[in-house]
Amino acid sequence: QVQLVESGGGLVQPGGSLRLSCAASGSIVSIDAMGWYRQAPGKQRELVATITGGGITNYADSVKGRFTISRGNAKNTVYLQMNSLKPEDTAVYYCNAAGVRTGTGLWKYGFWGQGTQVTVPS
Repeated sequence: QVQLVESGGGLVQPGGSLRLSCAASGSIVSIDAMGWYRQAPGKQRELVATITGGGITNYADSVKGRFTISRGNAKNTVYLQMNSLKPEDTAVYYCNAAGVRTGTGLWKYGFWGQGTQVTVPS
């Protein structure tokens, strides 16, 4: 069983910063790409940023230059540094592990955290 737990959300004024963290635990040998997605009320979940095991990053146009995704030394953690936050960044942010090599040697796919709320009032 693999679990992802996010932390770091909260209420922040426009222009402020937050740092989200996500830690994966369980029977994990390695994780390939990890990422952050968000879902605002009444909208579909959308990609925010992803990072491969080799450190290649990808960002949504709406967050380029403001958000930075990174992985911890243990590679089982992923962070999202969010700067210059705007009201339109308000959403529940979800951590994703695209593929996990488990202790059995098998790859399993599509793990999600429970989400953490980020609110930027207008």
